Amino acid sequence: MSKLLKTVAMAALVCASAVAVQAQELKIGYVNSEVVMREANMAKAAQLKLETEFSKREKEFKDQEAKLRAAAEKLEKEAPTLSEGERNRRQRDVIDRDRELQRKGRELREDLNQRKNEELGALVERANRVIKQIFDAEKYDLIVQEAIMASNRVDITKKVIDALNAQK
Repeated sequence: MSKLLKTVAMAALVCASAVAVQAQELKIGYVNSEVVMREANMAKAAQLKLETEFSKREKEFKDQEAKLRAAAEKLEKEAPTLSEGERNRRQRDVIDRDRELQRKGRELREDLNQRKNEELGALVERANRVIKQIFDAEKYDLIVQEAIMASNRVDITKKVIDALNAQK
């Protein structure tokens, strides 16, 4: 029986060694997507493009907001001296302008979010192609984009950013 135990123990040791060797051969990579989306030249260019595209509308919105605030303050100051009819008319005007401004603000945010999603989608698509190219070229077994913890040894984020930046 002791010979059988020795044989089983030896077989278990051989299996454990084989698993350890096989685990060491795995090539795993980690990509921090947030860093890629923030630091890649394409991401910076997309951000600049959106700022340029929406800066005029945002300025107009802020100007209208300031005018509405000034009108509301003026009404508040002059309200005691105005007739009831005039006060009511100006209050309705301020309320209508506020509603219109809120509507424009919602439209601006929706348009901006839609464009951000379009730009982000294009960046994600290109980043995923680059990750796939790195995966194939360097014969990775696994590349993950979401991890609780990852060591610098498996972090290929910079490699992905550099590859994205090299593309035109």
